[in-house]
Amino acid sequence: MNVKIDTKEKFTVITPKDAHLPAIMTDEFNQMLHSYLQKDIPHIIFNLNEVKSIDLPIAKTIAKNQQQFYEKHCSFVICNLHKDVEIVFKNSNLLENMNVTPSESEAWDIVQMEEIERELLGDEDL
Repeated sequence: MNVKIDTKEKFTVITPKDAHLPAIMTDEFNQMLHSYLQKDIPHIIFNLNEVKSIDLPIAKTIAKNQQQFYEKHCSFVICNLHKDVEIVFKNSNLLENMNVTPSESEAWDIVQMEEIERELLGDEDL
């Protein structure tokens, strides 16, 4: 798996560098994403800018991980979906429950707003 990882003060941007994310990478992606829940900065922006196609099992894993992050009061925002990748998420009814933005800068804004919400609400209602 080829990814670029850019750690910021409040979150980490993970950008897969492969044009296609095949099903055989599902376990590897799952382990990588889960490892961030144990880190001091667990919030993720998953930038899919370079991904042009994705197999359904890995799409389901990404959606499942995003839900698990939010259950643990951690942000997980997906950005820069290519049209064909968006179709896979949409056709499998995953997209409607996902936190997706058109650009990385908008994803940054969401993570920062969610951080403020967590601080104000004390993690109780998120």
